[in-house]
Amino acid sequence: MELGGEAPDLGRPPLEQEAIEALRQSVGALLAGYGWYLLLACVAGYLLLQKLAEKTRAQRRDRARAAGAPLEPDVVVRRQEALAAARFRMQEQLNEQAEKFKEKQRQLEEEKRRQKVAVWESMQEGKSYRGNLKRNQQEIESAASASSTVPKPKPNKKPLRGGYNPLSGEGGGTCAWRPGRRGGPSSSG
Repeated sequence: MELGGEAPDLGRPPLEQEAIEALRQSVGALLAGYGWYLLLACVAGYLLLQKLAEKTRAQRRDRARAAGAPLEPDVVVRRQEALAAARFRMQEQLNEQAEKFKEKQRQLEEEKRRQKVAVWESMQEGKSYRGNLKRNQQEIESAASASSTVPKPKPNKKPLRGGYNPLSGEGGGTCAWRPGRRGGPSSSG
């Protein structure tokens, strides 16, 4: 063995040994110049491969769960019971709302019937029924407002063009219709 650190000659031709030596020198120069960059690129590639492998495993697990992988029976039963209970509560709320609506409709029908009876009686007595009609409507409105929620106040909005009526010919702006001259197309008299 030689102390120089060179590999012993194994009977290779000199041309092949020169090629190997040139390759070793070029690889050594490449590693000497860009070694740290190559090392960082290898580490980044490794980390990227690990991250991608983790994501693909998670996707496979999710697909297996979504495809109907056997779940625990207790979990399935609890989920179905919760759905049934939620549906039952929603149906009960809907039934309550329907009953309230029917009751309000019955009350309105009863008020209308009473109003018609009152109008008929006033007509039989020879009185004006319109005064009673207005009074009865006010009573119905006051009863309806007392039984229902607080009505929203109407905003006091001014009309867009105060009092403008295009058919009246007044107010609306500079464009107004004017009748044509008498006498036809010529201006000579």
